[in-house]
Amino acid sequence: MQKALITGGAGFIGSTLADQLSVDGIEVVIYDNLSRGRREFIAEACARPGIEFVLGDVLDEELVRHSLEGCDTVFHLAANADVRHGLDQPQRDLEQNTIATSVVLEAMREVGVHRIAFASTGSVYGEPEVFPTPETCPFPVQTSLYGASKLAGEGLIQAYAHGYGFVGTIFRFVSILGERYTHGHVYDFCRSLHQDPSRLRVLGDGRQEKSYLYVGDCVTAMRLATERPLEPGAVGIYNLGTDETIVVDDSIATITAQLGVTPDLEYTGDVRGWPGDSPLIHLDCSRIRSLGWQPTLSIRDAIRRTVVWLEQNPIFLDELTAA
Repeated sequence: MQKALITGGAGFIGSTLADQLSVDGIEVVIYDNLSRGRREFIAEACARPGIEFVLGDVLDEELVRHSLEGCDTVFHLAANADVRHGLDQPQRDLEQNTIATSVVLEAMREVGVHRIAFASTGSVYGEPEVFPTPETCPFPVQTSLYGASKLAGEGLIQAYAHGYGFVGTIFRFVSILGERYTHGHVYDFCRSLHQDPSRLRVLGDGRQEKSYLYVGDCVTAMRLATERPLEPGAVGIYNLGTDETIVVDDSIATITAQLGVTPDLEYTGDVRGWPGDSPLIHLDCSRIRSLGWQPTLSIRDAIRRTVVWLEQNPIFLDELTAA
């Protein structure tokens, strides 16, 4: 890898990846519309030689195509990741996840860039019957528009690989935690407790069980798998997560202990916090581990590190509170 384009490169995972690549001397084009990404996340990377920032939307094929000049690899991370509110704006997942992936692939084909790494999701498994869930698990009925839109993106990449000789690496993430995290349950709980440390509203019954992964471990795994030599037309698919899980109540206990608060908990539902919320997400990550990768942080340590970062950067809690 000599030069990479990162869509969503100013976001949580994208900026962490940009940091790693730039430190290693790889040229990087950070492409982001700053709808969720932040300039401060990429300030350090952009100060290094060979790093370019492009302000643009992934639906702008001409700008994507121009930004791809000289690149040999694309990390396509830009997406709408709001699983919970997908039913409120059903076109958003289609446009920002599926159609945007089509735009990126077509721009790559026109410029002659054939290697893509794609941020998919463990949500494509819906509510499977096999746990831990392997990459070869048959897909059940899709339970979220987000998961369905990402699965369509996977299909497009596989079709471009078959038809045009692309090389693809697809990552099915669990939820990612760590520094620069501004979206998800740990963020929501911290923001709520920032407003009122005496009470906490919990979607569901508190017994939903999920796996999580630290962002540094996620990016290391992505790089390892993406840099593997593959024949033209090949697509590698990898689950990214830990071998452990945590229930929401235990996650809350870790967060509140770190913050030093003891709120009253108010539960709002049953085993699902919202339509499309899977009660159990636990992925089989033996395939990525077979490459020599393993996570360095436990889920609880990743939660603690996330809470510490949010405490040190309360502006991100205040901004959305004010909004």
